[in-house]
Amino acid sequence: MTTAQRRTLIAAALGWALDAFDVMLYAIVVAHLMRDLGMSKGQAGFLNTLTLLASGIGGVLFGFIADRIGRTRALTFSILTYSICSFASGLAQSVLVLAVIRFILGLGMGGEWNTGATLVAESWPTHLRAKAISIVQSSWAIGYAAAALVAGVLLRYYSWRVVFFVGIAPALCTYWILREVPESEMWRTRAQTAGSLRAEAPQTNAPIEQVRVAGEMMELFRGRYALSTFALLLMNFFGMFAWWGMFTWLPAYLSLPVAQGGRGFDLPFLHMTWLPLSTTTVLLIFLNICGMFPGYFSFGWAADALGRKPAFILYTAAAAALVPIYAAARSPIAIMLLGALLAFFGTGFFSGSGIIASEIYPTRVRARALGFTYNGARALSSVSPAIIGAVGEAHGLGSAFYLCSAAFAMAAVGALLVPETRGRELV
Repeated sequence: MTTAQRRTLIAAALGWALDAFDVMLYAIVVAHLMRDLGMSKGQAGFLNTLTLLASGIGGVLFGFIADRIGRTRALTFSILTYSICSFASGLAQSVLVLAVIRFILGLGMGGEWNTGATLVAESWPTHLRAKAISIVQSSWAIGYAAAALVAGVLLRYYSWRVVFFVGIAPALCTYWILREVPESEMWRTRAQTAGSLRAEAPQTNAPIEQVRVAGEMMELFRGRYALSTFALLLMNFFGMFAWWGMFTWLPAYLSLPVAQGGRGFDLPFLHMTWLPLSTTTVLLIFLNICGMFPGYFSFGWAADALGRKPAFILYTAAAAALVPIYAAARSPIAIMLLGALLAFFGTGFFSGSGIIASEIYPTRVRARALGFTYNGARALSSVSPAIIGAVGEAHGLGSAFYLCSAAFAMAAVGALLVPETRGRELV
């Protein structure tokens, strides 16, 4: 790889890892928030729903921004947005204020993914693209594990507010991105061409620009791209419904008392009171490092060996089969091993979303296409934490997870409708 390619990969992976770090801090401290702010499971899930809803809006918004001002600058703005809002979450004195802050945080969260994935897709060659995007996606597990570790230690000595204050840290990397990470050459070439066309018709610049932007966006919904757009939206929606419903409630599921539908693991690991880590924290770190990370990472190799569609179907179908088995597990060892296996398949499929979508659409609409099909689906799936929380309130979180199993299965069905893109050159 070239120096430029290495830096784009590091920037996108770092942004995605830090995105996971800030976003998942909420899931890890939610049990403490419920106690201190008097929230029910339904209310706690609704706050996560707001964040996911905003991420869909942010994905589309930052897709337009990335196509207009460039991938690296849009990536920087998205990181600053979620970092500042994570810090501000620690200052919230009411559920309403926290909800507003988490909504704004979601805008940045949604913008980071498609700008980073687009930057990598346009900078790496065809034979390495799937692996590169999988590496970027796998960094989410690193960020999630870091959030579990930091929150697990800090909660031992401080309140949940201090945990959120640490969320400002990702803002420190934006200076390096602006100075050292090169812009996509594909985007530069197209921007120069568009600038030349505007210079040739200065008097009609605004109307032409408006018509061009509207026409490019509508291109996603007609002709050869129409079926792909709706198929991607469908498979991403069901996959995200399953993931957000399962993994945003997993920390609470592990730590809440059995009487409240949890597993009661909010105790020192192996009863070692001198260790500042609870059993829940250890399980989450193991789940990320031994499950999510290799799941994300391996998908690129599976996609090159089997094809994009077969790999996506394999991962989501396996996750659908594993959820009921995991929900029935009781011992910490069984939950640890089954959780890692579920996380491997139940998160690894996410790498396929960016790979497939980036290879379907042309450069002129790629960022907004990824923003719509991925973050639009995330906005639609934003109801998942609230639904799983409400069902969990009535029947226990273990029973609520069966809905996630059904959603994983539907994601596999949706993938049947997308075209196979292995070996396709970007245009």
